[in-house]
Amino acid sequence: MLKDKLLKEKLPFITTLLRGIGQIMLMENGWTGLLFLIGVFYGSPIMAAGGTLGVLSGTLTARAFKYNPKEIEQGLYGFSAALVGVAITLFYQPVFSIWIAIAAGSIIATMLQHYFIIKKIPVFTLPFVLVTWGLMLFFNYVVTIEPSALLSKSYNIYANYLFPFHGFGQVIFQGSLFAGLIFVLAVFVQSPLASLYGIAGAILAGLLATYLPISTDNIIIGLWSYNAVLSAIVFTGKKISNAIWMAVAVALTVLFYYLMLIANFPALTFPFVVATGLTIAFKRFFSTVKHR
Repeated sequence: MLKDKLLKEKLPFITTLLRGIGQIMLMENGWTGLLFLIGVFYGSPIMAAGGTLGVLSGTLTARAFKYNPKEIEQGLYGFSAALVGVAITLFYQPVFSIWIAIAAGSIIATMLQHYFIIKKIPVFTLPFVLVTWGLMLFFNYVVTIEPSALLSKSYNIYANYLFPFHGFGQVIFQGSLFAGLIFVLAVFVQSPLASLYGIAGAILAGLLATYLPISTDNIIIGLWSYNAVLSAIVFTGKKISNAIWMAVAVALTVLFYYLMLIANFPALTFPFVVATGLTIAFKRFFSTVKHR
């Protein structure tokens, strides 16, 4: 594991911001966050700017409200905010009002994150999902903003068997193979085992999705795998039981993604949040039954 101790000593605030980006995939590491940012920048400098504004707004909000300094330093108030910034610049043209919305949305996401943290409710990226849904409704039905050109961007798919790497990339809305590979490396920097779990989860999700009446193109570009990547990372561990619970969570992400697809509702990372939360609840239930 490559630690970010030296980076923290030289650039403490920048390290906190980068950890916030790294926490998108549950990695408390500045180097991981830096690699994520490089991958996003490669795909779109505008999206990288949106993510940077988001993580900066979220972190400064946490400082202004004097949230737990250790939690701020860990990047726990940066990842949902960063995702808001990346998502909104993916969906909409980067006009002035979009940047205001990113800053405001990041503040709200940070406040929601804090509420769930103090209540000790593991919601992962739910604040990002809720805020982004709200902003999408606002820009679709109240103040109309034109869709971003990035939505129609096409990517070269080199081979079907590379879809797990595209799944990694899609966690932060990146469709390129380069970004996916960079993201795998970024997770590997913090936890080699987590990167392997993420790949395994992406593969399993893609295979399960082939049994559904859907277009295989979306499997190839990683849209059926990105939620599974996050769920798989959550259950990373060296025991067989870890792999079993990972498989359960991944299967549930596929189910919920499919249900949201049928409902024609933007999934974002909601399937990950629900599937992981349910799996954790199942795990606790069976653990309690086992020890009675």
